[in-house]
Amino acid sequence: MSVPTDDERRGDTMTDATPRIAMRGITKTFPGVKALDGVDFTLAPGEIHALLGENGAGKSTLVKVLTGVHPADAGTIELDGVPIRPESPAAAQDLGIATVYQEVNLVPTMTVAENLTLGRQPTRFGLVSWKGARERARGALARLGLDLELDRSLGSYSLAIQQLVAIARALDRETGVLVLDEPTASLDAAEVERLFGVLRDIRAKGIAIVFITHFIEQVYAVCDRITVLRNGRFAGSDTVAAMPRMRLVTLMLGRALATEIEAGRPEAHFDPASEPVLATEGFGKARWIEPVDLSVRAGEVVGLAGLLGSGRTETAKLIFGAVRADRGRLRVAGEPVTLRSPGQAIRLGFGFCPEDRKHDGLILELSVRENLILALQSRRGWWNRIGDAEQDRLAREMIAALGIATPDAEKPVGQLSGGNQQKVILARWLVAKPRLLILDEPTRGIDIGAHAEIVALIRRLCGEGLALLVASSELDEIVAFSHRVVVLRDRRKVCEIAGDAVTRSSIVEAIASR
Repeated sequence: MSVPTDDERRGDTMTDATPRIAMRGITKTFPGVKALDGVDFTLAPGEIHALLGENGAGKSTLVKVLTGVHPADAGTIELDGVPIRPESPAAAQDLGIATVYQEVNLVPTMTVAENLTLGRQPTRFGLVSWKGARERARGALARLGLDLELDRSLGSYSLAIQQLVAIARALDRETGVLVLDEPTASLDAAEVERLFGVLRDIRAKGIAIVFITHFIEQVYAVCDRITVLRNGRFAGSDTVAAMPRMRLVTLMLGRALATEIEAGRPEAHFDPASEPVLATEGFGKARWIEPVDLSVRAGEVVGLAGLLGSGRTETAKLIFGAVRADRGRLRVAGEPVTLRSPGQAIRLGFGFCPEDRKHDGLILELSVRENLILALQSRRGWWNRIGDAEQDRLAREMIAALGIATPDAEKPVGQLSGGNQQKVILARWLVAKPRLLILDEPTRGIDIGAHAEIVALIRRLCGEGLALLVASSELDEIVAFSHRVVVLRDRRKVCEIAGDAVTRSSIVEAIASR
């Protein structure tokens, strides 16, 4: 059978073909939560199928049932018309179902070749053939157009390259179904386009791809069909061509969304002549970030914009003391300060929500309450313990104020959705009442509903007089809440844009300028 063109596939429901995957009536319950309630999902051969929904909608659970991480409580799964019930990820891989998760599950201390061939090394006379392993690794990378140093440790490469290596590993066997969970979260525009080219190539070979993402534009750029889950239930499915954006948003939320990003320019709540809460001059670190000048006033939002690797995160970490500067000056409320650690920054009234919330922001085994009071406890000192009654009160207030979806404050934070985890980190700093809050990718990996809520919260905090420094790769987001934008490229500040001049086109022009 000939492979249909993109246009033919986008307009054709492919109902005559036997589905590559047919999941029917899938139900899964965890203690206190019904994660999936009779969900149907059908995946055709040779299609890229977007699986969408708000955080907590059931996307990850459905994928984990398909890939053998969790057994379904009810329902059936068929692979090319044959019933299957994978009991482990290894069993799913043996069936040709490969998964690449948002967090790269590789070994950073091992080499690129070792990661690509781990558990699959060719042998000769009972010993590993490292020559054969390198050849296999080189072939796996070539499928994605990558040319990496095979003997270099994977951890020495950027997160973007590690993500591509994880995808190359997933394709390095007989794969009929490829599940990608937020595959572009750490990629820049050029790398996203390269990945999409690879996905189109492997789609043409008949491989079926499940594409989980929060970037709606990417869905319309590369996907053929969309299935939406909401509150653990099937909400709807259609071709991309038959799913306009407004219908998609309505399916995801169950209501029309008045997004904060479309609410116009942010109102100014600061005095431009006032003493900045934070001011840096020539502040930098060799081989980390070139000297940067910036300032933030009470009631002002300053955005950090730039492509992946431009220096957004590096600037945020430097200002919070997570990395120590070796040049320049920093002033807090006009007073010179030498930052030596995040602990000192917290005592100065700084808060920091990191890009990688799971590894750098949360202690996943601790409860919502325990995570929420960490910053306040640190400011008071560990010898001045926050009492149980006050902890309970603060947790209840923050859960209600930010709409954190959790059965109670004692639920381990690692069991919450990404958007709710982000709200817990924000709540932690709001409880500590900082004067400067640094947000690094505050909406990355969260659903569009939580996205709008976070943007609205940033605006509200600004109105209450908090100084905010926000790094984001989402230009529309930066424009929505920033009074000024510091544009970075190649780990150096290239310009600063203020007021009505803050537009998407002006930021793009600054990034591209030479």
